[in-house]
Amino acid sequence: MELNEHRKARPHPARRRRALRLGLLATASLTVIGAVTGGAQAIGFAASPVPGVAVASDSAHTLTNPAHRDRFDDSFTVHQFGPLFAASVRNQANAESAACTTDAPCRSVSLSFQIVTMAGTNIHLNAVNLSDASNAHCDGCQTLAGAYQFVVSTPRPFILGSSAQSQLAAIHHQLDLLSTSTAPVATVQQQVDALAAQVTAILKEAAATAPAGPGVNGLSQLVPDVTVHRTFDHN
Repeated sequence: MELNEHRKARPHPARRRRALRLGLLATASLTVIGAVTGGAQAIGFAASPVPGVAVASDSAHTLTNPAHRDRFDDSFTVHQFGPLFAASVRNQANAESAACTTDAPCRSVSLSFQIVTMAGTNIHLNAVNLSDASNAHCDGCQTLAGAYQFVVSTPRPFILGSSAQSQLAAIHHQLDLLSTSTAPVATVQQQVDALAAQVTAILKEAAATAPAGPGVNGLSQLVPDVTVHRTFDHN
């Protein structure tokens, strides 16, 4: 599972939940690049303007200041693309705090989870996952940005089953609940890492059920693998 980070913004009290959009990429291994939101939607392969080419971009961003001292934003999106020969996916989380004081500090938390599935044996993939947290003249502020990008690759197309969808929706909900957390950002980071580990396990199990490619010997077929690249930024 590989992790990368990006941002998005939402007021902390905001508990609105983003629909979990499904558009997944499939092949025999799982790559998680780094990132969060919840809600489930019916699964189907996402349409592409150019057959065999997929593009996805997701982000979360927060900005706090003396007028808005507590903000939280999370994004949790699933893209299911099916057969591909090329894909460009980007995920980003950005959190900013500015001009607050030690007596009235700011708290800015931005989290983005992007899940992508694609099918093929020789896909050209450009995956970018970014996170950035910054404090500008903001003494005592807590600023956290986390991006997780999960890329699932299988020889033949497959669709996440109802059980996997339900489990992902439950994780999305848990991410949303972090909007009410008052724990230090270091603790929030640990909680988000734990949720990302659950996502990885769910995707790994789902990918293991994907059909083998043509002419593949079941005994020699590669076991789905999960590689995780994780990046968090906090101040």
